[in-house]
Amino acid sequence: MWHEGTIGIKDKDGKMVGVHYQVKVYDEGSQYGIEGGRISKLWLRQGKTTVANYDRGWDIKPQTPEAETALAILMHEYK
Repeated sequence: MWHEGTIGIKDKDGKMVGVHYQVKVYDEGSQYGIEGGRISKLWLRQGKTTVANYDRGWDIKPQTPEAETALAILMHEYK
């Protein structure tokens, strides 16, 4: 199932930054999921820039601290 939304994350200056996401999540983890988990596809964008992309493997690893935080939140949400 696909999920989409925006996560607000504070940057190093305390300013809120929106990280838009799309994830494809399965009922169970698999070898194709991030760290063997349920997320098999993930796309993160800040503004007009793609800051992470996973499609059964990393195409673009998280490029910003905000992308890393958003990934951690999504991994926790869909563990």
